[in-house]
Amino acid sequence: MALSLAAARFRAAALTLPLVAFIGVTFLAPLGTMLVRSVHEPLVADSLPDTLALLDEWDGTSIPGEKVFRALGLEFQELHKQRALGGVATRVNRLETGMRSAVIRTARKLRDVNPDSWKEAVIAADPVWGEAKAWRALQQSGERYTARHFLHALDLGQDSVGKVVLQPPDRRIYLPLLGRTLAVSIVITMLCLILGYPVAYLIANSSTSKANLLLLLILVPFWTSLLVRTTSWIVLLQNQGVINDLLVAVGVTTDETRFPMIYNMTGTLVAMTQILLPFMVLPLYAVMRTISPSQMRAAAALGATFRQAFVRVYWPQSVPGVAAGSLLVFILSIGYYITPALVGGRTGQLISNLIAYHMQQSLNWGLAAALGAVLLGCVALLYCLFNRLVGIERMRFT
Repeated sequence: MALSLAAARFRAAALTLPLVAFIGVTFLAPLGTMLVRSVHEPLVADSLPDTLALLDEWDGTSIPGEKVFRALGLEFQELHKQRALGGVATRVNRLETGMRSAVIRTARKLRDVNPDSWKEAVIAADPVWGEAKAWRALQQSGERYTARHFLHALDLGQDSVGKVVLQPPDRRIYLPLLGRTLAVSIVITMLCLILGYPVAYLIANSSTSKANLLLLLILVPFWTSLLVRTTSWIVLLQNQGVINDLLVAVGVTTDETRFPMIYNMTGTLVAMTQILLPFMVLPLYAVMRTISPSQMRAAAALGATFRQAFVRVYWPQSVPGVAAGSLLVFILSIGYYITPALVGGRTGQLISNLIAYHMQQSLNWGLAAALGAVLLGCVALLYCLFNRLVGIERMRFT
């Protein structure tokens, strides 16, 4: 008997292996890679090992000695021959503006020399090597494991003595953008709830034929490309678009004072609300269809008004659907990329657009990974708060 039960459990566990493998390959492995990349950046350390080893004994304020300059010159010569200097220069430049051109210029001028004094030769190639800030940037960029990317993601930095300080106001980018992302996600969730709750209520209390028709209209957007739906909002919301033309025709505004509804936050809110609305309606409908209409009639028979019956009888039973739809819409909206990129303009961008910028254009993958990790942490904290206030066990998707 025990052997048969063990065999049954083994077969049941074996059936889950494809799902476990799929989750591991498509979710856990990329997530782990992202988290590692946010703190691990070995390129400079692997490219300039001798220079960085000598800098371990440097006091951080004076100009290094001849040995350090010689090691730097020889390693620059080798990297120039291998055409591998660009990555090193880019990473040093992230810590001190202008260092990319200084590194490349120095390596080019030193490529065929063997001077008596490497210190004089390197400084002659570029005077920046006569300043301590250049060596601090080189030393910091050579750290294999660093919290630098997380500090930048939180608009923090390090001063000349290594103390963590807040970035100047004009360089604080990521925290305001993260706050905007969270605020926009909350607003979109509330808009979807306000618009989706009556729709779900109507579907749940309609006849079968009408309910099927309404559900079909809700599901139609899922059969249309997200890119097509987003692009259609550009046609509708632009200054010479359908909505502005209609407002001008009915006299709400004039042709000279058309409303700017695209390439700003308005466009982002409108487009994302329409796209994410079905994710609110469907969980709400799944819960509302299990609520018997006779309960509202019974409450009315006992003297309750519709408002009293709704607040005391219907709403409490629909809360699991509200929780499920709100959580689903919030999590989807907080990481949305393509819609804000197309219709958001400068003021409608979210943190996901900046992550994409660092992944595709600046190629600062460490900072992009750190921003993604910070966003993941914020979602996890909000999830825990949501669980404590509402209770995940109360949610129902079907």
